[in-house]
Amino acid sequence: MPVAMELSRIIISEINSEQVIYLKEVDGTRTFPILIGFFEATSIDRRVKRQEAPRPLTHDLLVNAVEQLGGEFQDVIISELKEHVYFALLRVRHEGELIEIDARRSDAIAVAVTCDPQLPIYVSEDVLTDIAGG
Repeated sequence: MPVAMELSRIIISEINSEQVIYLKEVDGTRTFPILIGFFEATSIDRRVKRQEAPRPLTHDLLVNAVEQLGGEFQDVIISELKEHVYFALLRVRHEGELIEIDARRSDAIAVAVTCDPQLPIYVSEDVLTDIAGG
């Protein structure tokens, strides 16, 4: 059963190529970092701070395209951890069907915070166990 998580922290460093975001368990104490790229981190940070861009950015474009084609974003699931790489799914409901779209974890989280209202973010229990070293 996936665990509900929320974005709890964004660390952007101009001198490092990898940025860090933290997810925290909604109804618990577990938390973990995810390394992401600078573009994705700034996109997430901009959305969290409700800063608008003069023109649609990549994650805005994806959300707008799905919605204009009749889809409705449902949630994000970080589903697997393989060889130190997180795998994520963007789940979209379209004409009664649930469609799961493979995505990088950073893009999935950026889309989650771009949607209004923000999408729920879930992490599989297996991923949380792997992160904890169990």
